Amino acid sequence: MKAKQLYKYWIVIIFTFILSSCGTRKYTVRTETKASKAADAMANLKSKQLYKFITDWTGVKYRFGGLDKNGIDCSGFAFLLEKEIYGVTLPRISRDQAKAVNKKSIDNLKEGDLVFFSFGGNDVDHVGVYLNNGFFVHASTNRGVIVDDLNLPAYQKVLVKSGSVN
Repeated sequence: MKAKQLYKYWIVIIFTFILSSCGTRKYTVRTETKASKAADAMANLKSKQLYKFITDWTGVKYRFGGLDKNGIDCSGFAFLLEKEIYGVTLPRISRDQAKAVNKKSIDNLKEGDLVFFSFGGNDVDHVGVYLNNGFFVHASTNRGVIVDDLNLPAYQKVLVKSGSVN
């Protein structure tokens, strides 16, 4: 090859390399995960006592009838939270707790309001405490005390009541 042809050859190779390297650049898209949204809900709590209460209990395993950190059920968790944070004494059983609240639209819920579910038929059999931005905290039978997304279809299908004690 002549020097001029060799020069053109290398220019084409270099130019191709530059163009191909630009085409393989990976673009990162920020997607919010469920965990990051739950962390945001916790960070946006108005009550720092509520924040501390939830972090102290997060991960405690579920135990039917439980009322301490060796295991707690959903109504026991709501019972303790409402009593310690808001000074409200609720009945011990979720079905009775549902009867004690003033019904509220889900769109009007405030921090500390209660959300009730019926996983096993018509009667209320699960309760959680609303936080903000569609998140609530509860004692899940599978995952223990956890902050969860109320907008998940699994919860929307079984949500039967929401409201406040006052």
